[in-house]
Parts: sequence; structure tokens; C-alpha cells
Amino acid sequence: MSLNTATGKVCLWTLDHANPGSLETYVANGGYEALKKILAEKTPAERIIEQVKISALRGRGGAGFPTGLKWSFMPRSFPGDKYLVCNTDEGEPGTFKDRDILIYNPHQLIEGMIIAGYTLGAKAGYNYIHGEIYEQYESWQAALQEARDAGFLGKNILGSGWDHDIHAHHGYGAYICGEETALLESIEGKKGQPRFKPPFPASYGLYGKPTTINNTETLASIPWIMRFGGQAFLELGKPNNGGTKIFSVSGHVNKPGNYEIPLGTPFATLLEMAGGVRDGHQLKAVIPGGSSAPVVPGEVMMDLTLDFDAISKAGSMLGSGAVIVMDETVCMVRALERLAYFYFEESCGQCTPCREGTGWMHRIVQRIEHGQGRPEDLDELVRIGNNIGGRTICALGEAAVGPVVSFVRHYRKEFEYHIEHKRCMVGNGVGN
Repeated sequence: MSLNTATGKVCLWTLDHANPGSLETYVANGGYEALKKILAEKTPAERIIEQVKISALRGRGGAGFPTGLKWSFMPRSFPGDKYLVCNTDEGEPGTFKDRDILIYNPHQLIEGMIIAGYTLGAKAGYNYIHGEIYEQYESWQAALQEARDAGFLGKNILGSGWDHDIHAHHGYGAYICGEETALLESIEGKKGQPRFKPPFPASYGLYGKPTTINNTETLASIPWIMRFGGQAFLELGKPNNGGTKIFSVSGHVNKPGNYEIPLGTPFATLLEMAGGVRDGHQLKAVIPGGSSAPVVPGEVMMDLTLDFDAISKAGSMLGSGAVIVMDETVCMVRALERLAYFYFEESCGQCTPCREGTGWMHRIVQRIEHGQGRPEDLDELVRIGNNIGGRTICALGEAAVGPVVSFVRHYRKEFEYHIEHKRCMVGNGVGN
């Protein structure tokens, strides 16, 4: 995110040059100025963390945890190595914002990681990049080299006497590696499976050392906060929801894509920016935060603002900001079958409730979709979901339950019709 001081408009990057992702473009827009000032003034880490807390920056990867508070967990006096890890394992269906940052504005992320590393006392940072976006991985590597050549990375950065380097780690496309401890296991060369917690990464993380893990968009917000102040960032959004957020809009809209807007913006405004529902169709349902977020009926969503608190009160979550729009042609049973299959396939198999439960839920929904459903199946789906939630090492099990329970709750009549008539309520499910 950056602020165009001439127009007063906020944007993630500016396209003033032929190569928007280059170091030249970033520096021309004030890039690395925050880092230069911090290193020149030897700004105390406590002061930086305080600005991040004032900003009300919350994690942009899904959980929405306060970033400043998370940074304060790092034991900066720890005598050994400490690490910073950027989570670019963007595997949540519907989410495609972080890959654009790597392509179009990689240096803002690099500067954010360097500032975070300085604050946390970490001399090394890792960016774990999703295995299915190799073009972005190469682009990121090139940007890192540009930063090293310019003296922003490596030994004695800008003559400050402080050393810091950043490394890229290419994943292999496993959704489970978006879970932060599974990500750490993968970087260490192990099978990507979540760890038992505690201990938490802040005390026992990468290679057993204190580690802080943040999402790509979260770290890319840091340079702006340090340049213009935490209060200015807070005022871009709303209380407890500071700043702007990138929303990945997909599904049945006329202009799908990434849109950066202030937190607290009405959903209706974002839908209008995305060209409205396709072909003049009616809005039926919205998944507001990626496929793991509970579905929200369209008429309810139209009255909501896009921020962590408002979406939570509506029974869903802002998550990664992946907004999936569905119009009236969607068969909700068929849509849920696809989602349930994804979580069944992506379960790492470590926890019995998740390994077995995701399979049971998918097979029941599949049975309903193919005309073999039974009236008791709907209550059985909810029962299975309740037995998964809170009984697994990581949140994947609960992520799988969210769509199932919410689809059945809000669209039960459609599921009952499917079971009774052995066919879809909306014809052939056009548009699925």
C-alpha cells in the first residue's frame, strides 16, 4: 500500500513506469525511505511496535490477529538466532492477492520484511511461496537481488552496521502448509504437518528458534505505517480495523479481480466496483473470506461492511478477503460438494477427526448431489461437523466444517428438495 501525496489517494502500488515491480519504480514512489530513517536514527524496536499497535493492523492472511501484539511476543533479548517468516502460501480457494504483490510491488514487501526483521532482532527472513505460482517466485527472487545490489539487504545495510538477508522457499502446493507450523516443518525439509501447540513459534519456531510469522499483505503494510504513522493508517479504516485491505473478488461478477479498499467499506460498494452481479442476475450468496468462511445469504451481505468485526457478527469471517459471489443460478448442493471435496483432499491426515470426518462429509454431500440422499443426512452433516470442531491440532478441520454447516443452515430447503426430488431446485445448476 502507498499514498499518492499529490492526489491523497491510497493504493497498493502505482503504475507510473513500464515496470511497476522494479526497484526504480518503488524508490521513485518513496520506497525504502522508512527503512532509511529507522536505520539512520536507530529507532528503538519498542517505538516501532507501538506504531504498529496504534495502526490496528490485523493479520491479512485469515485469522486477523493484531500484528503489533504478535510482534511483542518475540523474545528480542534471546541470545541466539531469531527468524522472520512471510507466509505467501496462498492456497485458500478464491484468494489471489498475495501473488500480485510479488509481481507488481515486491519491494514494499521486502522493505516491510526488513523493518520487521530489525524490530524483532532477526537477521534472516524467509518467504514461503505457494508451489503453484512459479512465475511469482522467480519475480520475487529477482527483486531480492535488486535489493541486495542496492545495499538494502545483506551485510552492513546502508552502512548501519546491521545485517539482514531474506531467502525464498518454494512450496509444493499443499494447502496444509498455509498453517504456520506446517509451513515451518516444510521449510525445515520435513513433511508439511502442523505441530502441537504449545510451544508456539514465538518461543520455538523455525529450527527450534524464536520465530514470527506474518502474511504477505500484512508485512507489505509496514513501510506505509512507518512512513506516515500508525494513527494515519488507523484512520484509513475504522476502530480495531485499521488501514486498507485487498479483496480478491471472484465468481459471478462482471469484473473479477483484486480491489484495495478501506476496511469498513460497505460490501455493496465493492460489488459495484466489481461490475455488479453478472448479466443482471440476482445475488444469492457470498463467501466473504475464502472457501473456509461460512456462507452469508446475499440479502444479509448487502447490509454489511467489510471489516473483521462486522463479518464476524454476521456469523462468518473476513479471513483472507477472498469474496466469492454466487448468483441465483447456483445449486448450493453442488457448490458445497466441490468445497467439501477440496478439504477432504487437502487434509494432511494427522488428526483422526479431520482425516475421517472430512471424508464422511464429502461422501454425504456427494450422495445428496447425485440423488441418493436421505432425510437424516442433513442432521448427520451437522453432527459430524460438531465432532470435528475443536478436536484437531490445526484449524483445517474447522475450516472444512464452516462451509458445510453454514450451507445446510441457510439453504436447508434446497438440500431437502434435492433429497426429496432427486434433482436440483435450480434446474441444471447453470453457471456452476
